[in-house]
Amino acid sequence: MAIRKYESAVDVVTAAKQRIRNAFETGANVNLNFSSGKDSLCMSHLTYELCRNGEVDRKRLKVIFIDEEGIYPSMVEAAERWRKKFMSIGVPFLWFCLPFKQVSVIDSLSQGESWITWDPNARDRWMREPPPYAIMYHEGLSYPGEMNYQTFCSNEFGKRGDLQLIGARTSESFTRLRSVAYRTPENRKIWPIYDWLDSDVWLYIKEHNLEFPEIYMRLYEAGATKRNLRLCAFFGEGGTQGLHRIAETDPELWDKICKREPNAELAMLYWDSEMFNRSTRKRRELEAGQPEVDYRAKLEDLLFHNTGAYRINKDTLNKLNAWRNLYKRFYFAITPDRCKEMYETLIFGDPKGRMLVTMHMKITSDYREAVDNGR
Repeated sequence: MAIRKYESAVDVVTAAKQRIRNAFETGANVNLNFSSGKDSLCMSHLTYELCRNGEVDRKRLKVIFIDEEGIYPSMVEAAERWRKKFMSIGVPFLWFCLPFKQVSVIDSLSQGESWITWDPNARDRWMREPPPYAIMYHEGLSYPGEMNYQTFCSNEFGKRGDLQLIGARTSESFTRLRSVAYRTPENRKIWPIYDWLDSDVWLYIKEHNLEFPEIYMRLYEAGATKRNLRLCAFFGEGGTQGLHRIAETDPELWDKICKREPNAELAMLYWDSEMFNRSTRKRRELEAGQPEVDYRAKLEDLLFHNTGAYRINKDTLNKLNAWRNLYKRFYFAITPDRCKEMYETLIFGDPKGRMLVTMHMKITSDYREAVDNGR
């Protein structure tokens, strides 16, 4: 299904404020999902100002901060600042340090795709100590690694009718665009700044003199482009490419990362290679002149003939039938380049199924383009 975009005469800040007001006007309790990232800071400031000005009922607001353990120190400092700000106006700030299952592409090198934050059975390897006010136990989580934090929030807050304010933007990924575009009535999530661009975010931060985590400046100084200034968990797919910058700028933090994940040094060295499903200029230069590979044959062998001979992680293996159905349904429209992309994605891992969705859209887009061009 195509996604339509519409122009509006309302600026993005005004629109975001109205979306937040609309959430409160439903009469439901509202949870603001805080992350310390730049998008979250903008959404938090908008909500905070509406509370202070009496435009929304602060008594129905809670702030939820999921501490992922593996985060930058300046992100922790930002969370502490905003905890004080919200609590100063009587808004609870719930700081969760719970043993959630997290996706780890580094761990995929050792036959796994997840690690457990704040694992009580691995306290000696925690990257830091939680704050004294952190919530370390919750009845909604029966055992370490039972679920990820997204499922926890849906179970704990969504099922009782609470609304969630999420500071995600559609310009950052197709997955986020699809989540907003195909939102169902049962979905209790609201994205107040979904239509903001990077320039809108940084302009808002500048105009309102918002203090943001120092790590943004360090990453920019180390060579990250403005578009890639994203604070991901260290072991997530988006975080591996920043590991070498951490080693350069914060040796103490790098030592903690290596202690927590023994494969971190390997990921730092090869994050831009096929090992982590990257297609970079460096990789293309290294592969230039090598014999051509029949990736369609390799993909069919993996999907249908000798699946057991390939190193596919458990979480990805559980979704393999969906990949098989995608290939069979669009076999006639899948190009050799897409075969390569599918094969390498499966070898690397797609635990959340995000690439499966993206691949479906890429293939259908290829097909529409071919039809339009008369091929």
